[in-house]
Amino acid sequence: MEESIQEIGAEMGNIKISDEVVAIIAGIAAMEVPGVAGMSGGIAGGIAEMLGRKNLSKGVKVEVGEKEAAIDLYIIVEYGCRIPDISWEIQEKVKKAVETMTGLQVIEVNIHVQGVNIEKEFKKDTVDESLKAK
Repeated sequence: MEESIQEIGAEMGNIKISDEVVAIIAGIAAMEVPGVAGMSGGIAGGIAEMLGRKNLSKGVKVEVGEKEAAIDLYIIVEYGCRIPDISWEIQEKVKKAVETMTGLQVIEVNIHVQGVNIEKEFKKDTVDESLKAK
């Protein structure tokens, strides 16, 4: 007689995955996408705060039910990257990572682009201008 995984889990006890764990998984998956400069802690005084790798869950909001999860990611993209392409790739990677690692069904992954990182472009232009001046 075959038993499903859910039935076995019910006999042995329940498994509850915390929102923080799902948020960290989603944050790591999002940061692996080329073009993502960082996660955003939200708008503080009109400026998006870029968070490093230690705070990946801070740019992620999750709602976890018994079998489903909804995820909101607040990101900063690199200047020059195509935002729709980056967003689609983030959605795919986050959905796959969360579903594979937790067994939860991800019903939505919402992307909120909070800013554009122009530091690399700005530094390049500044260096180019200083070389031209010499």
